[in-house]
Amino acid sequence: MQGCDTVFVTPTARTIDIAHAWVMKSAITLLVSPITCRSITEMLMKYIFFADKVEISDITKQTCFFVLTGPKSNQVMEDLNLGELVGQPYGTHRHYSVNGTPVTIGVGSVIAEDGFSMLLSPATAGSVWKTLLSHGAVPMGATAWERFRVFQGRPAPGKELSDEFNVLEAGLWNAVSLNKGCYKGQETISRLITYDGVKQKLYGIELPAPAEPGSPITIDGKKVGKLTSYAVGKTESEHFGLGYIKKRTASAGDKVLIGDTVGTLVEVPYLARQTPLTKSSTA
Repeated sequence: MQGCDTVFVTPTARTIDIAHAWVMKSAITLLVSPITCRSITEMLMKYIFFADKVEISDITKQTCFFVLTGPKSNQVMEDLNLGELVGQPYGTHRHYSVNGTPVTIGVGSVIAEDGFSMLLSPATAGSVWKTLLSHGAVPMGATAWERFRVFQGRPAPGKELSDEFNVLEAGLWNAVSLNKGCYKGQETISRLITYDGVKQKLYGIELPAPAEPGSPITIDGKKVGKLTSYAVGKTESEHFGLGYIKKRTASAGDKVLIGDTVGTLVEVPYLARQTPLTKSSTA
């Protein structure tokens, strides 16, 4: 079974959230941020008509979601006799049974294309968690997860995803289509591509010191963008941020100023994998 990333946008293509979708036999499971789950559920409910055979359910409390990532994740899967998923396309997923309880495992760790994701019931979560740890997995806390997100360059709601930025400025080319059925924001996205209307680009920023999200980014005294996220690395001397930069003012490798801190613009893995669409692109 297949899966992919998609994105929820406003009618003017401003970003709400990225959703990781698993297409199943009789349902589509969408993984979104906890801070957007309720508003997205309510938004989807508005588009269901009385005769539609569609039901929207928030299954957050009935499920657990684990992510396995890192250079040893393939080996862990092999050790668990789940090697059939290793090397499969991003979003590919299979249903398994653990002590008679279903577990869905997919390729990709949501933030990165490598690694694996697991959707399971709370009743099974404890035993699966212990099994993963017994094969060498190391628990990742919220701080480490946020660091991973920032260094990978995956946009997040309330930071890179907001009414301030459109979906193509956020670099989410793989999450949109120009030729599938009508959807909210489609006309705006089409115009942005046709008339080269993307005015900003999201970059990673290597920093020598901490920086405050929301700070203006300048070049030669002129504001060219804004810092949206910051994270400290594995060592206290490693600092990294994400920020929007006006197109044609700078590119990867250039220096920018954030307060008194000089940073270097770099491409980030999550966005580097995105493939820009053209009018001739297929879904």
